[in-house]
Amino acid sequence: MARRRPPDRADEPEESRRAREGIPLMRRARMVALQALYEIDAAGHPPGEVLSARFQAEPLPAEAQAFVQELVTGVLAHRGEIDRLIQRYAPAWPVAQMAIIDRNILRMAIFEFVIARRTSPAIAINEAVELGKLFGSDSTPRFVNGVLGSIAEEMEGKPEGPTS
Repeated sequence: MARRRPPDRADEPEESRRAREGIPLMRRARMVALQALYEIDAAGHPPGEVLSARFQAEPLPAEAQAFVQELVTGVLAHRGEIDRLIQRYAPAWPVAQMAIIDRNILRMAIFEFVIARRTSPAIAINEAVELGKLFGSDSTPRFVNGVLGSIAEEMEGKPEGPTS
């Protein structure tokens, strides 16, 4: 399948460039990861090809690219576990029937604060809500906040590490 070439940054309008540069780096990285996960989920394109195209379209520093790679590969590797958690906290919404953007925002945040434990729940939830505002429907931010908030609340009551 032929891929469209990303637009040349030299042709990018000044206003778009300024808006993009005003976004914090890690949020930009999450945006790229979300776009990649959306394409992988919706079209079934190979993750490696999708990431290469995303990095060409949105150049990021090496640290941010590594973060994107970690998010995408982590979500894909743990998708079954993550989806079961989503289903548990959003039982009225079968994961397969959720809006693709909503389920991938949830997947990324859950990977970050439940699986990888690389980000605090408060930050992961805030970032997920912000992504929902940018890419989702009007109800996405509230839905994402509710599901992730419930997961975070339950996590607060559980001790970290192995249990006996």
